[in-house]
Amino acid sequence: MLLEVEDLAVTFRDDREVRAVDGVSFAVDAREVVGLVGESGCGKSVTSLALIGLLANQNTRRVRVEGRASFDGLDLLRADARTLRDIRGREIAMIFQDPLSSLNPVVPIGVQVAEVLIRHRGASKPEAMRRAAELLERVGIPDPTRRLKEYAHQLSGGMQQRALIAMAVACRPRLLIADEPTTALDVTIQAQILELLKELVREDGTAMIMITHDLGVVAGLCDSVNVLYAGRVVESAGRHSLFGRPVHPYTVGLLRSIPRLDEDRGARLTPIRGSVRDVLPWAQGCAFAPRCDRAIEECLAGPPPLAGVAHTYRCVNPEALP
Repeated sequence: MLLEVEDLAVTFRDDREVRAVDGVSFAVDAREVVGLVGESGCGKSVTSLALIGLLANQNTRRVRVEGRASFDGLDLLRADARTLRDIRGREIAMIFQDPLSSLNPVVPIGVQVAEVLIRHRGASKPEAMRRAAELLERVGIPDPTRRLKEYAHQLSGGMQQRALIAMAVACRPRLLIADEPTTALDVTIQAQILELLKELVREDGTAMIMITHDLGVVAGLCDSVNVLYAGRVVESAGRHSLFGRPVHPYTVGLLRSIPRLDEDRGARLTPIRGSVRDVLPWAQGCAFAPRCDRAIEECLAGPPPLAGVAHTYRCVNPEALP
């Protein structure tokens, strides 16, 4: 396996202690696309930031990161800052959720793409700028030579996201983390960005972690899926198994909350009641129990164990067996 994450936990401390990620485990192999799915606040983005050491004050009194994350034999959670700086951008790259806030507003796009090549590949500035133009063209930005001199605010949202992808793939990383890369884009641009990511994985052999709340994105891109709730993986399976026979009530609720082309016109959606704030501590029982229509007394008898083999789930009263 290229990346193996075992019992990853992230705890924030201020006036009180908040466990944002609570024992997450998953693996990613070369050329594989793995999805991390769930509502906002379930721990998806915190998981990715912890893996590459980008949480503010990580491993201090305010932020504690525990567990193991082996990337080709190196434990990312115990690597020093210099090692992580060398890995980020070269071996592991990340596409952030909001491209406008991720791009430097006072530095031309070309310079931002080129500096990755200068830092990690030792390219000269002229060589790096030529390569930057090629990368912008590869991700579908028209007239790349002119765009090299432009600033982030001069690009549309779709172009900004493409520029961010160009930076991420500049060094042909072995692992690409995409944190909701299509959230702020319209449907047409979303489809173009997803197709672009598919091509990059196929052509470069890059493994990818796709973080999203959009199950449509997962269905079209991911090989396997991990559904997160309240900081834990509650269901994990291959894409076809998960969509064909979902087991956990939370996964079923997510699927029932989205429109389907095969439903009758005018059919009502069935949203999950409550909000992500309506949770129990895992130590007391299933965190999803306050929102679950299938909750029974056993759900409050302690943390539900992980069941299943290839299709795993964390529920004592599942919708169906895989």
